[in-house]
Order: sequence, then structure tokens, then C-alpha cells
Amino acid sequence: MSTLTTTRNPRRSKGPRLRDGQQIPNPAVRGLKGIVLIVLCAVVILPFIGIVSTSLAPQDQITDAGGFVLVPDGISWEAYRSVLNGGVVTQALIVSLGITAVGTALSLATTAMLAYALSRPALTGGRTMLILILGALLFSPGIIPTYLAVRQFQLIDTLAALVLPTAISAFNVVVMRSFFAGIPGELMDAARIDGAGEWQVFRWIALPLSKAVLAVIGLFYAVGYWNSFFSALLYINDVDKWPLQMVLRTYVVNGTALNSNDLGVTTTEALPAQPSIQMAILVLSILPIVIVYPFLQRHFSKGVLTGAVKG
Repeated sequence: MSTLTTTRNPRRSKGPRLRDGQQIPNPAVRGLKGIVLIVLCAVVILPFIGIVSTSLAPQDQITDAGGFVLVPDGISWEAYRSVLNGGVVTQALIVSLGITAVGTALSLATTAMLAYALSRPALTGGRTMLILILGALLFSPGIIPTYLAVRQFQLIDTLAALVLPTAISAFNVVVMRSFFAGIPGELMDAARIDGAGEWQVFRWIALPLSKAVLAVIGLFYAVGYWNSFFSALLYINDVDKWPLQMVLRTYVVNGTALNSNDLGVTTTEALPAQPSIQMAILVLSILPIVIVYPFLQRHFSKGVLTGAVKG
């Protein structure tokens, strides 16, 4: 009579396991990971808290703390009232909001139409155009040729110079083209059989199915337009047409003091402390992206992965 023996893997018998079979780490390892995560979060969050606190702190406390306050004794909105009083910061904020809104809408529209056209196999010259776009992705034209092109089209010192040279990103075109190429052709063929033209197919089938990738690429464009200052440094000479990032570079990074004329306040009014004004400008430059990003975050992974792995 034979005896049936079983051999157990000692590695599988130690401690509780998760549903996928992985070993649950011991409490010491989990505690160490938690401490590391808390430290990393503090490194990221504490400077932002200090920026907001300094912008809201009273002037006496900022002076005593040497220009940086982590926990304010009270809340003072004087710095925000000063920078939003109609001076150079207010004008720059309006310019940045307008450039970001118009530029993002224009870039999304042109990128989506170009990517959809390149995803159609029957497009004449589509492969040649795609090669040119990939070439633009690999080889940048450089600062001097771009400046000469902008000057040739008489865009110097105009807000159009901040939008048109960067209206289409080759990377975003490639990502969106891959997404459109992955849409089942049967859906489009059924619409064409029902009498829909190519524009109707794009408008009523391709775009509704691409909300995730549109949200991600729209976020890319919006962040790019909002954070851009180098284009304004090259093309804009009029201070009234500066975007907010140019004001941030001039008065915060370079440390140039803002006077009453810059802020649009009367000379009889006492200005808040310069660190408080600078931190208020910095908060205004960060706040719009911080507000918008959570609403698009759920589309981020889906949009990028879907556009990257297909086609």
C-alpha cells in the first residue's frame, strides 16, 4: 500500500497573504513605508503651506520671521487686495487667463482635426504628413528660426505670438491619432451608410468616444500656456501684454520690488510687505491649475494609456 505524501512550499505557508498570493508585509515594514510617505508629503506640502501663510500673514509677523511664515498669527487679505487692485498683476492675470482659454481651445480643435485626418487610411499624403510631424517631434526648429518666423508674420508684441507658434504639439497629435485609429471602423462605416459625412462622423462619433484623451491633452495644453514665460520674454515688449508668469519672473524670481504705480494703488496707502505681495502673486499663479487638475485627474491615466498603446 503506497503512501501519498505532499510537499509544501515553506515560502507559501508563512503568514497571511493577500488575494493575489502576495505576502503581507510585517508591521515594521509597513510602519517604515508610512513614515517615508509622510516625510515625502511634508517635503512637498510644507513649502506650499508656507507660501499661502506668508501671503496671508500680518506685516509685523513677516518682518519678525525674516520673510517666511509657516503659521500666521492672523489672516490679512491686504496683499491680495493690492495685487488685484487693477495694476500690472491684475492685467497680467487677465492676459494669462485669456491666452490659456483661447490657446487651449484652438490647440485642442486643430490637434483633434489633424489627428483624425491622419488616422484615416484613405487620406492622400497622410503618411508623408505623419513623417513630417514625427520629424518636428524629433527636431526642434530652434529659437532664432522661430523668432524670425514670428517677426516675418508681424506678430512681435502681439498676444497671438504667445499662441500660434505653439498651437499644435507633435506629441499630442501622435497620441490622439493613435486613439482615433483604435476606434472600431464598423461604427464609422455604419454612420456613413446612414448618410453621414466625414465631418458628422468626426463630430458625433469620434469626439464623444475620445473624452478621456481630450481631457488629458487639454490639460497638457492648458498647463503649457499658463506656465509659459519664455515666449513672452522673446516676443512681448509691452508690459501691459505680459502674462502672469512674466510678472512672476520679474517681481518674484528676480526680486524686483513692486511700487504703488505697479500695483495701481494711491501713494498715500501703505503697501503690504514685499514678501507677502510676492507670495500672493505666486499663489495666484498656482491656484488655477490646482483647481482644474482634480476634475481631470480621473481621465489622466485612461487617456494617456489608451492613446499610447493603440495603433
